[in-house]
Amino acid sequence: MIVITAPTGNIGRHLLPLLLEAAPAHDEELRVIVRDPARLPEAVRDHIEVIVGSHGDPEVVDRAFEGADAVFWLVPPDSSLTPADRWSGFTRPATKALATHGVGHVVGVSALGRGTPFADRAGLVTASLAMDDLIAETGVAYRALANPSFFENLLEEADSIRENGVFTDVVDADRKAPLVAVADIAAAAARLLLDRSWTGVADVPVLGPQDLSPHDLARIMTEQLGRPVRYERQPLEEMRIALVGYGLDETFVQGIADMKQAKDNGLDAGVTRTADTASPTTFEQWCADILKPAVLP
Repeated sequence: MIVITAPTGNIGRHLLPLLLEAAPAHDEELRVIVRDPARLPEAVRDHIEVIVGSHGDPEVVDRAFEGADAVFWLVPPDSSLTPADRWSGFTRPATKALATHGVGHVVGVSALGRGTPFADRAGLVTASLAMDDLIAETGVAYRALANPSFFENLLEEADSIRENGVFTDVVDADRKAPLVAVADIAAAAARLLLDRSWTGVADVPVLGPQDLSPHDLARIMTEQLGRPVRYERQPLEEMRIALVGYGLDETFVQGIADMKQAKDNGLDAGVTRTADTASPTTFEQWCADILKPAVLP
């Protein structure tokens, strides 16, 4: 039995079909935890067990983890909480349920940065790494999917790209870093969940096929969209003030700012890309398949 949290989110909606397709060959049963079952694709509802509720709820995870062999763990974003409350606070009930029910394997969504000089002052990333430690302390076999920033973050800029030909961030325009498509993260999770021959605790970096700078992204978007796109670097303090103005928790906003600053200092550059850590989706392919329909409907 594999339990999937956040099955309708950016990663979960790619992961669930992969597991459903492979489940018969692996003799696997699937169980999901979801707040709103109506958001699940109708075609899959008859092939999975559904536990309704939040996977931050002790009663929900206790019920969901009973009889489970493996869990896909993803903490959903919530900008109304501090980073520590969001990641470790949200995860703590699950760690108790993992131990109670003797779940053997957990695959979690986390971040790059462990072992770097910036790991203890990287805001949201630091909180995510602390969550990994919390899960590992239960004694389960644990694999943390150590991810850089997602291509999908650019979808938040779709209106600006469409209307102004501009996207923004706070990092240096020439800072090259890995980026990854969420579909590739889901594929890595599926492989680990279906072949549970691994033991112990380890990170599994998912780095995309190449490092790219904001200038690289602008060039590729210009080519793929057939219209000029440029990058504007936003001052870090300006970003922080804007996010607080939107009503986000100030501690959470500071966590974003600290993460952004750490990334600009090279937080994501500490892992070498190899055949095992690379993932296949190129930014060109992602622009053609995902960004272009969002920007040019």
